[in-house]
Amino acid sequence: MAESRQQAKKDVKETEEPAMEPVEEVQEPVEEVQEQVEPAKETEEQAVSPLGEVLGQAEMAYAAYLEAQRQVTRAYKENEQQVTKAHKKAEQQAGNTCDEAIRQALKAREEAIAQASKVRGEAIAQVEGSYQKAKEQAEEVCKANVEGALKKREEALDQAWQVRDETIDQAWKIYAKLSK
Repeated sequence: MAESRQQAKKDVKETEEPAMEPVEEVQEPVEEVQEQVEPAKETEEQAVSPLGEVLGQAEMAYAAYLEAQRQVTRAYKENEQQVTKAHKKAEQQAGNTCDEAIRQALKAREEAIAQASKVRGEAIAQVEGSYQKAKEQAEEVCKANVEGALKKREEALDQAWQVRDETIDQAWKIYAKLSK
């Protein structure tokens, strides 16, 4: 609507004044406006450029933060796997130690029984009491050794579980603090 008014005024001026004068008058203000607009555009571009840089840096920093968080998560998972692996190794070692103790106890029992049988063969009448006594002692020793081995294994397993649980708890507490 404003354009149509200006057009109407222009048409009126053209009829009243010579055609050349309005064009010159209009060109001078247009040049002045263009001269004023150009510095404003430059200022705007300069202001947008630092803002763009800061936004770009912020995006890069956030992406780096996300990547670091993924790396921390991977590290904690790897740590948990290593702790679990160490626990399994401790469990295997406890089992092997227990098995060896049981084998030695059984071997000792067999040797004691064999010794008792030899003594028995030499003097059955005299050694019958000794044989029974030695056999009972061998059974008690075996039982005690087996119980001791089982107890040691149970203690080793409990300790391994405790170390594993404490290590995992500690690692997750640290992770929780870091991820806040």
